[in-house]
Amino acid sequence: MSAVALKVNGRSHTIDADPSTPLLYVLSDDLQLQGPKFGCGLGQCGACTVICKGQAIRSCITPVSSVAESEITTLEGLGSIDKPHAIQRAFIEEQAAQCGFCLNGVILTAKAFLDKNPKASSDQIRQAVSNVLCRCFTNVRMLRAIERYQQELAQ
Repeated sequence: MSAVALKVNGRSHTIDADPSTPLLYVLSDDLQLQGPKFGCGLGQCGACTVICKGQAIRSCITPVSSVAESEITTLEGLGSIDKPHAIQRAFIEEQAAQCGFCLNGVILTAKAFLDKNPKASSDQIRQAVSNVLCRCFTNVRMLRAIERYQQELAQ
């Protein structure tokens, strides 16, 4: 075990963990965050997605030591119930969630992508979020929400 310094959602934390511990376990078990979820444990489904250094990453396969000192943003770090982030608001307005299992991955993947590519085409957006698995198939509503957020960015 060793002390690992993390900055999560704007707050600094020092966690006593094995450096190879997946970031997801630190976020959920030590920091009690509920946005990133355990899905496959293989980095394939996207439920565990977080944003680190502007990039959407899979926290279930990311050793905590590899992101030490980096700014990490989870779904909770975007906005709050009282003041949701614009992309969260777009998902609410489009009613783009059903079971909610993939929501964390879709929202954070889309945000990280559009932060770097604000003028992306619909096809590029679809491609960017295509590696986040959705069990309930609300894809059409989610894509509308992402495009709504993209339009708000353009204003």
